[in-house]
Amino acid sequence: MGLHRVVQPAGVLPQAAWRLDASREIAPNEVRIRVQRLNLDAASFRQLSEKHGGNGDAVRAEVLEIISTRGKMQNPVTGSGGMLIGVVEEAGRRSPLGLKAGERVASLVSLTLTPLVITDGLARWDGRSEQVPCDGWAILFARSIAAVLPADEDPQLSLAVLDVCGAPALTARVVSRQVEDRRRAGDPTPVSVAVIGGAGKSGSLSLAAARRAGAARTVGVVPVAAERDALTAAGLASVVAVADARDPVGLSTAVTTALGTPADVTVVCVDVPGCEHGAVLATADGGTVIFFSMATSFSAAALGAEGLAADVTMLVGNGYVPGHAELALGLLRAEPGVRQLFAARIAAD
Repeated sequence: MGLHRVVQPAGVLPQAAWRLDASREIAPNEVRIRVQRLNLDAASFRQLSEKHGGNGDAVRAEVLEIISTRGKMQNPVTGSGGMLIGVVEEAGRRSPLGLKAGERVASLVSLTLTPLVITDGLARWDGRSEQVPCDGWAILFARSIAAVLPADEDPQLSLAVLDVCGAPALTARVVSRQVEDRRRAGDPTPVSVAVIGGAGKSGSLSLAAARRAGAARTVGVVPVAAERDALTAAGLASVVAVADARDPVGLSTAVTTALGTPADVTVVCVDVPGCEHGAVLATADGGTVIFFSMATSFSAAALGAEGLAADVTMLVGNGYVPGHAELALGLLRAEPGVRQLFAARIAAD
């Protein structure tokens, strides 16, 4: 679990630690990765960019300061980090991860618990995109997760997909269970799904996963007309609605109007705070809200649902579901609309 890498405070797990020991030498059950690229999570990058008014040099300087001070990448405001790709330099003889020197891999655990050192000063990054070309090293523990990158895909594209692969996997699990429960009960009512932030990385994958899991109607909610047009062209949602996810009544109205009823499952994939109450209002009694955003205030979600007398189950998307990497890459390959949206995002960055 990496407890021996915790510098302070003593006794906590690496994710909760303020500082980690990121020294290069590995224990017998660790793996050292030569890092080639970081993918900052969307909430963290947005916060840093807004804090510095879009000044890329200032964003780069703060990311470097965070990593050098903490021995990992963990935004002190959002508490989130991201993930990385790189090449295995050395695998300890007792590592259970099955990785071999020379393999190009993506970490499937957060940078908030990954010991990390940057050696090039992020000289190739302009501070204006979530993907960060870099040089350095990172350490994976025995309980870490990593995936060997597919040779037939652009590494940047694979990194972007694997960064959010937990979202479609959890969405598929929840939707398929609701579909099966209704089938067993003899209930012919179709399952409907709303994805808030449907044109984004996790949102587009979640829409595709919901449809494959049996959702009969899906609505992708986006904030602006340009994203509406892109998601409509991708063909991943039954209907696309424009609404500000921070406006509870407006969001609820948009979803209900698009579907004819509140959603059975609502997936929150936006990277801004203040979307909790709208997601609850947009969900039918007995339904489920999946919060897959590091910008979520879970106290606001819980207390808001209580105040609204909303009988909904709320799930925290923790980023790990068995088979999540394979599922997400499978959707990329099988769904042209997913690839289209990801390629456009990477090109824009």
